[in-house]
Amino acid sequence: MKMVNVYDAKTRLSQLLALAAAGEEVIIAKAGQPMAKLIAYQPHKGIRKPGYWKGKVKIAKGFDELPESLTRAFKGEEA
Repeated sequence: MKMVNVYDAKTRLSQLLALAAAGEEVIIAKAGQPMAKLIAYQPHKGIRKPGYWKGKVKIAKGFDELPESLTRAFKGEEA
């Protein structure tokens, strides 16, 4: 992560854009206080369709069952 002040950001914008495009985060600061983050643009990947994982994932029968001792511990009871 690279931090630059506003003046440097204005004078070196092309260089900072190249850094961001390469994956580096650039923080732009004013009087030493971070004000903005310059990161690479990531295009939207499209509309998500519900049900994509239907039939592909199986959950075990006892998935959300807890041992009695753990249930008591969550309730604040003695073990």
